[in-house]
Amino acid sequence: MTITDHYLEQLENEAIYILRETAAQFEKPALLFSGGKDSIVLVHLALKAFRPGKFPFPLVHIDTGHNFPEAIDFRDYLANKIGEKLIVASVEDSIKKYNLKETTGRFPSRNALQTYALLDVIEENEFDACIGGARRDEEKARAKERIFSVRDDFGQWDPKLQRPELWDILNGKVQKGHNVRVFPISNWTELDVWNYIKKYNVELPSLYFAHFRECIVHQDKLVATSKFIQPLENDVVVTEKVRYRTVGDMTCTAAVSSEASTIQDIIDDIIQTRVSERGQTRLDDQLSEAAMEDRKKQGYF
Repeated sequence: MTITDHYLEQLENEAIYILRETAAQFEKPALLFSGGKDSIVLVHLALKAFRPGKFPFPLVHIDTGHNFPEAIDFRDYLANKIGEKLIVASVEDSIKKYNLKETTGRFPSRNALQTYALLDVIEENEFDACIGGARRDEEKARAKERIFSVRDDFGQWDPKLQRPELWDILNGKVQKGHNVRVFPISNWTELDVWNYIKKYNVELPSLYFAHFRECIVHQDKLVATSKFIQPLENDVVVTEKVRYRTVGDMTCTAAVSSEASTIQDIIDDIIQTRVSERGQTRLDDQLSEAAMEDRKKQGYF
């Protein structure tokens, strides 16, 4: 066994332990599943943790309506393949229900509006824990997260509510009305995720691999044209070979130029880069220094 294999085995064992602890400590957990690589790895880990039995939780997707079609198709394909329940909560429905005002600007994001759909689906299904694929290396606000991240009655993150997690002891006991967000791969890096995907040949949507796509050049970033984003008269439009490091809304997620057609090619790319995946590709995280922190305080996942 190589050093990398041993390290991945340690990460896998920790994640499986967290998933099983979540199933044991909570009455109605859910696994948030978007069709992106991190949530796909979570599903793979859940298969290892609970098969041959059924998952002790459904898959839940907060659908913004601005998703990449490839991610939505893969979401449905994988849920059907493994035979697990998929619940889809619609941000479009939340906008109508609460008369929400959408973000304006050239590349608007619905990420902040996901909170309404998330809190509604939690309340409707009485979920007491939501498992997600956030990692501490993604963004500095996420670096503060505990494995069991306690949220208040309004889904908001408050540092005063967080508990120490010494010696892998996870405390899922919360007062009535509070909720916990669980992060089994919090200690993983982007490179760890891709090494794990390679080791187990985990299936992924095609947009993670190099393909030709028409893009608008915006502040040195490549934003794909789509029904949501159309070129303006003065836009520089190029057709380039690109891939996606992270999958968010089509309206605010940029591609990166790449020739990477295999998982090993992607791993080699990541080893060379010095910019985080969200830092390089997520326009919504660059609105302010505390963009992610603000969304967490409002109840964002």
